[in-house]
Amino acid sequence: MRIKISTVCFILITWVCASCTASKTNTVGIENNSNYSYTDKVISLSWQSVKQTYPSLDFNNFKITDANSKKEIPYQLEYKGSTDIQNVLVQISLEPNSKMELVFKNEKHGDFATKTYGRYVPERLDDFAWENDKIAFRMYGKALEEEGKGNAYGIDVWLKRTDKMILNERYKIGKYHEDLGNGLDYYHVGFTLGAGNMAPYVNDSIWYSKNYTKWKILDNGPLRTTFQLDFDEWDVNGKQMKAIKTVSLDAGSQLNKIEVKYTSNDKSLQQIPVVVGIIKRPESGSELMDIEHGILGYWEPQHGEDGTTGVGVIIPSKVNDMRVRKDQYLAIFEIPNNESFTYYAGAAWDKAGSITNSQQWFDHLSSQKQQLMGNDIKVVFK
Repeated sequence: MRIKISTVCFILITWVCASCTASKTNTVGIENNSNYSYTDKVISLSWQSVKQTYPSLDFNNFKITDANSKKEIPYQLEYKGSTDIQNVLVQISLEPNSKMELVFKNEKHGDFATKTYGRYVPERLDDFAWENDKIAFRMYGKALEEEGKGNAYGIDVWLKRTDKMILNERYKIGKYHEDLGNGLDYYHVGFTLGAGNMAPYVNDSIWYSKNYTKWKILDNGPLRTTFQLDFDEWDVNGKQMKAIKTVSLDAGSQLNKIEVKYTSNDKSLQQIPVVVGIIKRPESGSELMDIEHGILGYWEPQHGEDGTTGVGVIIPSKVNDMRVRKDQYLAIFEIPNNESFTYYAGAAWDKAGSITNSQQWFDHLSSQKQQLMGNDIKVVFK
């Protein structure tokens, strides 16, 4: 059989081009253009961009690797309460002014450690509790009021010195106030905003809501847990107000991202005066009241053998004032009516071994403010 030379050349060229195309590996580049080291940082990658870069990706069965080290990168599909994927969350570490490339493969991924978790706790008076591999928190539900045990307005801190999830174990054992090897809850909230909760502030008065009445989990680990709490209407200086608070906690972070939406029945009200507060102890501690940069920090007095807790708040907008009012540190500012406003609040424990004194805690809050407000991380789909 005779084959024309032109046909052979065409087949050869086609095979070569196909081989070149097959050998090309699409990547997702992540660049750290700052002077800060990012350690175990959770980065959000648009799912739409991922699909465009990898059109044949099987979202039910894929893995992500570092193109250089070949090591697998843990990830989470983020839904934000939707039935459709919104983002791919990856946890990475990057030195200052460095970059890395990720490769997506249609292969079975390994087991990912659970680093964030949250749940509604009906067995403990409607608590809602959440945690990551650094710290844990809880807020109080309606059953606490109905039991006649009063209201608890603030965010509670559950201290931990393990990267394991401890909430279910502690609730099962019921000994929150004893350190059984992984931490304890000695943080006292009382009738305050606790560790960084927000409330309307009108006529020099804090108008506390009651406890949350509805809850919804939007995402639940392994790298980010996000949930929503709804609060029934309450009186704020003669006006009816309701609130929705959406809390998100990433693996490796000491701080919650908190989105608050207040809605007033007064349609002419454009701005709502608010405070974010931290309970102050009677004994001497250390404080950071940085109005210019919107950072409120507190390193509590030592709590006997239990150690010391640091609490902090980061506010991205202009802060009008910071002051001590009775037993609370308050940051005073305004947020739009019927619009979501985001701020950050969290805590650290010296016995966890990472942040062990006031200067380290205040430095951490300052660096976090710059990282959160900057655009230092760049994602490039190639």
